[in-house]
Amino acid sequence: MTDPARFVGDIPLQYDRGLGPVLFAHYAQDIAHRAALHAPRSVLEVAAGTGVVTRKLRDVLHPQAALTATDLNAPMLEIAQEKFAPGEQVDFGVGDALALPFPDGAFDCLVCQFGLMFFPDKDAAHREAWRVLEPHGRYLFSVWDAPRYNPFARIGLEVVAQFFPDDPPKFLQTPFSCPEIDPTKEALIGAGFSHLAVYVLPHLQEILDVAAFARGLVFGSPLIEQIRARGDADPEAVVATLAERYAAEFGSPAHMPLQAILFDAVRA
Repeated sequence: MTDPARFVGDIPLQYDRGLGPVLFAHYAQDIAHRAALHAPRSVLEVAAGTGVVTRKLRDVLHPQAALTATDLNAPMLEIAQEKFAPGEQVDFGVGDALALPFPDGAFDCLVCQFGLMFFPDKDAAHREAWRVLEPHGRYLFSVWDAPRYNPFARIGLEVVAQFFPDDPPKFLQTPFSCPEIDPTKEALIGAGFSHLAVYVLPHLQEILDVAAFARGLVFGSPLIEQIRARGDADPEAVVATLAERYAAEFGSPAHMPLQAILFDAVRA
């Protein structure tokens, strides 16, 4: 999986503040409500990050439903835990989605928002999801659609290429590694899932603070390490150029198109 060391220091906080409200909050509410429709008793969230989905799940699940949130990166989970008051029923733990530390059939719902794209062995992640779900348990996960439907990535890649024409950082390509539906569908069937439903979810997102979003994209992801490793540009200059490009393309107030793909599968 993605190296946990790449999400330490200030990255989790910048990720949560700059990217969370723009890229993740709307889809978090959607996937949480889809999970709650089935009244699960025990929910596992993998790749929970800073808890954007976790917070929404706890808000809409039955008060007695158990909720467990895992991520490979402990610093991300530290931010997630700050979203909850003492006594709220959420168990947090470091866990690898490719080797989950839970017994077979421990949950009746597994949720993963925008995590699959980063897993080096996506088939293994599906098999682990199948293993820890009880029969007829539900597997809900989302991925980003292609960059042409998510212009924040296209613009980001163009800007970093402007600063590093000979060796542009490529992190912004990684979140778009699963834009084709059929390969994921086949992988789910191969892992033992059935009754698949696939939803393409467009959304027009208002950006209240374009500069904060640009800063989050640079400083709230491994992109900042790739920029610093090259050493030829000031990250603040990259942020400023990104903010200018986003403001020019999305207007003021800014409204940015997003598009995700959501998979809903049942363990046979």
